[in-house]
Amino acid sequence: MKVLVKLIIVSIFLLCGTINAQEFIGEATYKSKRQIDVKLDSTQMNSGMQEQVMEMLKKQFEKTHILTFNKEESVYIEEESLGAPNPQGMQMAIIGAGGSDVLYKNLKEKRNTNMRETFSKLFLVKGGLKEHEWTLESDTKNIGEYTCFKAIMTREVEEVKSGFTIDKDEDSHEKEDKEAPMKTITITAWYTPQIPVSAGPAGYHGLPGLILETNDGSQTIICSKIIINPKKSNEIIEPTKGKEVTQEEFDAILIKKMKDMQERFRPNGRGDGEHIEIRIGG
Repeated sequence: MKVLVKLIIVSIFLLCGTINAQEFIGEATYKSKRQIDVKLDSTQMNSGMQEQVMEMLKKQFEKTHILTFNKEESVYIEEESLGAPNPQGMQMAIIGAGGSDVLYKNLKEKRNTNMRETFSKLFLVKGGLKEHEWTLESDTKNIGEYTCFKAIMTREVEEVKSGFTIDKDEDSHEKEDKEAPMKTITITAWYTPQIPVSAGPAGYHGLPGLILETNDGSQTIICSKIIINPKKSNEIIEPTKGKEVTQEEFDAILIKKMKDMQERFRPNGRGDGEHIEIRIGG
């Protein structure tokens, strides 16, 4: 079966020699949507506030990104959108929501630079590209005009239950430092050898063709438009603004900032209003 898959892929590569034989730049538009299980307590907020909270979450987890790519580099940029306003007197904390402002990958040098803005500060998170252990499958489907092949991989992630809480007292903060258990998730990707680059959306890459769709069980990212050699496109430029940190350093900063914010808005006299915390797994 694996031999058959490889023969099919090689055949498509040969059919796509016109793209492979020339320098090119491409631009792909991706829409992402995350499934979350949020239970709102009707005894603690009225229906109008519930609608505002759900609108905030919809804006947060339905995004559009533009991937500009060539054979060696890519840059993944989130399109700016006008977010929904926070309900009056409430603070929203999205933990594990993911996303980035600018994600640059150098596929040839196997490194990336991720420019992240968090709590009004810019950071440059630098590191090497993850070597994804994809398994190529024989399944195919069409996405737009492109024939795509299936690939899967598994990885270990923290098992964080999705949920909604409004902190009313100090008891809800008693287990902040407990380690979350791990679980194994399966990631499915669909890639097209008709565009023979190893690029893909978000943190995905490393397949023999552009990745047009991914699903990790909670988030789906799918390509809605592709333009090869557009008349005008984003430049593939590595971001340089922000404090340079490693991924481990950035994670530690994020955890500390999140705890500081939770402490600040605890309704015990040191902060006013209610604090909403959404935990997203995956």
